[in-house]
Amino acid sequence: MNIEYVTFPVRADRTRYIANRFGAYLRDSVLDVGCYEAPLRGLLTEARYTGVDMVGDPDITLNLEQCERLPFDDSSFECVICIEVLEHLDNLHMMFDELMRVGKRYVIVSLPNCWSDARCPIERGRGRFGHYGLPVEAPADRHKWFFGFTEARDFLEGQAEQRGIRIAELFGTEKPRNALQRGLRRLLFPGDRYLNRYSQNIWAVFELGSGD
Repeated sequence: MNIEYVTFPVRADRTRYIANRFGAYLRDSVLDVGCYEAPLRGLLTEARYTGVDMVGDPDITLNLEQCERLPFDDSSFECVICIEVLEHLDNLHMMFDELMRVGKRYVIVSLPNCWSDARCPIERGRGRFGHYGLPVEAPADRHKWFFGFTEARDFLEGQAEQRGIRIAELFGTEKPRNALQRGLRRLLFPGDRYLNRYSQNIWAVFELGSGD
């Protein structure tokens, strides 16, 4: 599993990373599912951009948890992106089906490694951690699924296998650390144990067809 060492202190850093890292795929027509403020709109100069969400600044206002179908025909967009959104939806599997239905050539999905975010607060006995828990007031939004890096990887690979499609890219991202620290961690936690403890996100580019 390839790992890229990046960090996103603010949301804008992640947006720039997406535009630069996946620029070759983000051409012609792009659907951004769960776009929030749609920051990619101003960065994708070679694409017709459409963002959907229930809040923020979408082109189409849509509650992803309440819709049974995205309001687009099959294969409507050359590329569909869904970045750290599916974990917020009870209907995760249905929405994943919809991403694949409306995509024509590529679908790009990112999922968080929930175990990595939760590990330190749990180990240190803090009693709570972000996106989960039991606040006094009902939260406006929260994660509905709790999974580690390898479970997310297995889900993405399993979806591709079931559909008979190719994953063009599959990799993780992790905060930059010096080589000595990374090497020691890999010795202490080999293989998948390292990925589940330290990788922050997993990214997949599904290749649906040639676009013809």
